[in-house]
Amino acid sequence: MKIYGDSISGNCLKVKWVADSLGLSYDWIETDVLTAQTRTPGYLAMNPAGQVPLLIRDDGRALAQSNAIILHLAEGSTLIPTDAYDRAKMLEWMFWEQYSHEPYVAVARFQVRYLGKPVSELEPRLVERGKAALGRLEQGLADSPFLVGETLSLADVALVAYTRVAHEGGFELSGYPRVTAWIGRVEKALKIAA
Repeated sequence: MKIYGDSISGNCLKVKWVADSLGLSYDWIETDVLTAQTRTPGYLAMNPAGQVPLLIRDDGRALAQSNAIILHLAEGSTLIPTDAYDRAKMLEWMFWEQYSHEPYVAVARFQVRYLGKPVSELEPRLVERGKAALGRLEQGLADSPFLVGETLSLADVALVAYTRVAHEGGFELSGYPRVTAWIGRVEKALKIAA
């Protein structure tokens, strides 16, 4: 299979991390969003949304959206809880990540790190919502080492991608000790270099 992704993107890296942790064989095709490689006619023919990541399965079928891809790749693995409620909690966190975390933490990071915007010039609502997301994570880790209990799940993979680099968007993680410890646990479990 082929994975089209940009290594600066947490959404792309979570697909790579899941594939690697499961020992799946794939070709990584570096696709630079900063130079509009996702806007070429050839790429748009594969993914009309013009986004990465993109998975092209061995049978030629395409699948987009990071959380859909990791759910597909991890089907039947220990990264997806077998208990129905725990699985739903995993999905709850994954949906929340794309709606209430990534649009703030990742966007602030992109503006600061890749567009060169000073943290002081970030839109205040963006910063406020990013801090609220980190606070929600801190709260969610109050009773267990991972987001859905005692073991790593796709919820952790989805949320660690941008949380681990939140400081690059001006979010100081020292105020979130549970989150900081959780990042270390997830990085260790996925064998991600800190």
